[in-house]
Amino acid sequence: MHGGPSHVDTFDYKPELQKRDGQRLPFSPAKNLDPTATRQAKLMGSPWEFSQHGESGLWVSELFPEVAKMSDDLCVIRSMQSKGQSHGQAVCMLHTGSDNFVRPSVGSWVSYGLGTENHDLPGFVSISPSATHGGPRNYGPAFLPAANQATTIGSNGKLESGANFDFLSPQSGSDVQAKKLAFLQQMNRQHFEKTQYAPVEGMIESMEMAFRMQTSAPDVIDTADEPNHIKEMYGIGTDETDTFGRQCLLARRFAESGVRYLQVSTPNVWDQHGNLVKGHEKNSLAVDKPIAGLLADLKQRGMLEDTLVVWGGEFGRTPIVQGANGRDHNPQGFTMWMAGGGVKGGYAHGETDEFGYYAVKDKVHMHDLHATILHLMGMDHERLTYRYAGRDFRLTDVYGEVVKGILA
Repeated sequence: MHGGPSHVDTFDYKPELQKRDGQRLPFSPAKNLDPTATRQAKLMGSPWEFSQHGESGLWVSELFPEVAKMSDDLCVIRSMQSKGQSHGQAVCMLHTGSDNFVRPSVGSWVSYGLGTENHDLPGFVSISPSATHGGPRNYGPAFLPAANQATTIGSNGKLESGANFDFLSPQSGSDVQAKKLAFLQQMNRQHFEKTQYAPVEGMIESMEMAFRMQTSAPDVIDTADEPNHIKEMYGIGTDETDTFGRQCLLARRFAESGVRYLQVSTPNVWDQHGNLVKGHEKNSLAVDKPIAGLLADLKQRGMLEDTLVVWGGEFGRTPIVQGANGRDHNPQGFTMWMAGGGVKGGYAHGETDEFGYYAVKDKVHMHDLHATILHLMGMDHERLTYRYAGRDFRLTDVYGEVVKGILA
């Protein structure tokens, strides 16, 4: 959810914030991006009603009525913390574990650690990745082997009807193309034997994967065979939900076909420094039904138990008002949730303070989240390393603890 959805307006209910709307924050605010807002520090209650849902009684606001129906499958982490007040820092932190250095993305580490399940499809696919705030860094392999970079489809939160991988269609007959590929690969291998230059090896693997994808990928991408009731479940065919619905359905089809890691992105739409109500209502309407549809579809197919779904943005938003009716960035305390893949359902972990500004109980740093994701995927974040520039690197650098309290 690129841009930073407000946790105090979605999954982190704060009665005291509602009660003291318009009053001054009773403690010092963080050094935020807007000095005027932090000097003023007036609390702004949520414009939306919260209610409890499911047997678990998890609190969800009226912004997510469809996701709320799946609340007994959600593991809500209300004590997230991250590094970086700006989008660029925090987005890279979310996707790579570093707010400033070029490092492999989470998907690249998972692809590298687990290998491929389907030899004819990439191990990592990024659907509609953002072009801003890091761009390709957020799905790139950095110093890992080039084959671990994501293959992209769509861009910047958009997925046109009939979207396809670039250059997937062959420009010549299969016999001619096979001869071209064999000739190119022969030259590439000769060059690699002389130079041992790693990107050449990556090019060899990429060309071979591209050749196989020409026959394997079209059937996965083509959703024409999906029944109408499934498309309706994702909100496909309805203007507000069609784009993100197709992204989520495509993610399910790739997961079903053996792609290890899927990254699904909105554009930078959640950044409501002003017009919070208008912006968040438009954004939640676009994604609520598709996300709930994905969870329900995975569950009915028996896939949710071994598919980990992770929802969130790069940070949350402040409980104090910015300008007349907005909220500023807040990496000090925010919410993300997981579902399936071995986490507790209908469970809330950690807390922010009574206004939702700082994480105060069972804090979960982004490094901890990454360590936990790898653990749920069957890997030890301290042992999944890659030697580069004279030392061993890992996703969590020298940090991170598995959040054992959320494990089923």
